[in-house]
Amino acid sequence: MSTLTGTAELTVRVRDHLARRHPGAPIGELRPLPGGHSGLTYSVGAGEAGYVVKAVPSGQRPIGRNDVLRQARVLRALAGSAVPVPGVVAVDETQPAWFAMELVDGEAVEPVLDGPEVPAATARARMLGIASVLRRLHDTDVRTPGLDPPEPLDAAGELERWSRTMHAVPAELRPGAEELLARLADDAPDDIAAVLLHGDFRLGNVLCVADRAAAVIDWEIWSVGDPRIDLGWFLLFTDHRNFPGVGRAVPGLPTEAELLDAYLDGRPAPPALGWFRALGRMKMAAIMGHNLRRHREGRHHDPDQERLPPTIAAMIRTARDILG
Repeated sequence: MSTLTGTAELTVRVRDHLARRHPGAPIGELRPLPGGHSGLTYSVGAGEAGYVVKAVPSGQRPIGRNDVLRQARVLRALAGSAVPVPGVVAVDETQPAWFAMELVDGEAVEPVLDGPEVPAATARARMLGIASVLRRLHDTDVRTPGLDPPEPLDAAGELERWSRTMHAVPAELRPGAEELLARLADDAPDDIAAVLLHGDFRLGNVLCVADRAAAVIDWEIWSVGDPRIDLGWFLLFTDHRNFPGVGRAVPGLPTEAELLDAYLDGRPAPPALGWFRALGRMKMAAIMGHNLRRHREGRHHDPDQERLPPTIAAMIRTARDILG
């Protein structure tokens, strides 16, 4: 099935469902939402209501990041919980599958990386506020009905998975990576109790209105596993110096220590957090190296990727520093 044919069929299916949900209301066209890296994402209006539709690309299998039904499952499981998420209003398992969720007002801006600029005080308040959202996510019962969690993700498995991504990056783009991977493997910590993980938790994936978190979005890689996996990744985004060449200074952002205190809320800090902070940097270096390689191979033209080598090198270097 061609892309145009697949999009036309999806449009018919979505508009038919929304017409039944909003009888007599005008139903708009599906408009692609930019910025997504998995599946297909559209916005659509139905009368005064707005929705976001996520769908499996025509001709592709509903696995990994394209498994939109899996995303719908975690959103439905978290509905009404202490973790704000968009409400799911429709799920269609007929292939290619899709689901629709409420369009939540707000902006998802990563202060040190994204535009538009957010006032420094607002950025600080948001970052501290979502630290407590992450804590509430990790406090969610993984036996919540409908969640049907996958096998827990442990430190060793996470390291192995991202090591494969790193090894696919040309050696000249990842100086010092082999030493870093060896040190991470030698020092892998014992696991602690598994929790519900977002997988990419940061301000860029939380819709905010003023200082308030309105909805956590982009659940493509949610899982169950060691909470320090989420935490080590989240702490990475508070300092622009972690991203030389691409990051920008935002005065007043909380330090890693302040973010950790907001997350812990008086509880003891988990052990071996430094290892997970280093792991987060290794993952970022692997992701950036992968994106730069795709650009240079002509698979995804994006000249902006040429700004990444200094950040890749800094991620690897500072990860090694954290490990001692």
